[in-house]
Amino acid sequence: MKDTLQSSWPLFLGIGLIMLGNGLQGSLLGVRAAMEAFPTSWIGVIMSCFYVGFLVGSAVTPRLLASVGHIRVFAAWASLASAAVLVHSLWVEPGAWAAMRFCTGFAYAGMYVVAESWLNDRVDDDSRGQVLSLYMVVQYGGLAAGQLLLNVADAAGAHLFILVSILVSLALMPISLSSRPAPLFESAESVPLRELLRITPTGLAGCVTAGAATGALLGIGPVYAQSTGFDVRDTSLLMSAAIAGGALLQFPLGRLSDRVWRTDVIIGVGVAAALVAAAVPFMASSWHLSRVVGFVLLATLLLPLYALVLALANDRLRPDQMVAAGSGLVLAFGVGAALGPVATTSAMTLVGPDGFFGVLAVLACLLALGGLTTRRRANQGKVDFLPTPVSSPHTPEERMETEPAELV
Repeated sequence: MKDTLQSSWPLFLGIGLIMLGNGLQGSLLGVRAAMEAFPTSWIGVIMSCFYVGFLVGSAVTPRLLASVGHIRVFAAWASLASAAVLVHSLWVEPGAWAAMRFCTGFAYAGMYVVAESWLNDRVDDDSRGQVLSLYMVVQYGGLAAGQLLLNVADAAGAHLFILVSILVSLALMPISLSSRPAPLFESAESVPLRELLRITPTGLAGCVTAGAATGALLGIGPVYAQSTGFDVRDTSLLMSAAIAGGALLQFPLGRLSDRVWRTDVIIGVGVAAALVAAAVPFMASSWHLSRVVGFVLLATLLLPLYALVLALANDRLRPDQMVAAGSGLVLAFGVGAALGPVATTSAMTLVGPDGFFGVLAVLACLLALGGLTTRRRANQGKVDFLPTPVSSPHTPEERMETEPAELV
């Protein structure tokens, strides 16, 4: 793990700056859209367009990696994201914002494929959960700090959009000036989604679920807070605390998943999140401290899920499959994340603000039920279940032979 960090620190620094800008931009758009009196349904569409762009970006990026390399692709997509955010301040109209969110999502998907395939190339199975969890800590740390930047200037002006563009542009420096060679994938194997579903069904389904939960939390969380009477300052503090909670729990869960079955960790988190999401609406009829605590606790449980299911999926892949498979996993995440905001705003329109928690409760239940179903299939004898921890001395090849496929 130490060697991985030493060779990949420019990537971590670049991602940290990117996410600092993304954290500010995501909440800024929700707050500004409310100020501009955009319809709630339009806000859901705008936020979902980010993840629709994700789908396209995750499909396009692997083809470019083989021809121009990781660093150039990262630089190109960061430049696109930096330019797109400025259009929001120049053209305040729902359709234009939806188009720019698509461009931003396209660029971020590409940068995630670059980062995650880069890291997976430098890590083994015994430390993958920790390294990917640390990667997510950097992401969520940047997102959390970005929420606080909402208070730097008036959200009604252009200054915060310009600040986002500056942060994203600065992220190019550590990546572009890195002396460490990026991974080479000239012989990367194609991994269609059908094949990826066969190799790691729980990992692929988990990416969809984690994407939907993340899209709802980060995209509609600020809208939910505004709808319950929070001002800009309190909204930024709430979102920052929620994302920071996810960052703090990320590494302990990743470390635990390297020592026990990753599916057991995911099932436990899913059950706990479902209970919290179901309980919050019954705490009170108005926003108060218990609801704030519930919101933060729910985000703390749900946000680490993507790194866990990503590590779970990559345990089953060969190095020459990871770029193409990484694209498929980001694609699955994007599908879920595109649906999450739309489903959440639709529920809020139908039943009020508590629909936000209802959707998240359903997503957490689906994840837990999926894990329990695969566990039951293993117990019924469809596969031989050998409870060998991931940290066992077996080689990755031996572990792939002994671990039941349905569990990953």
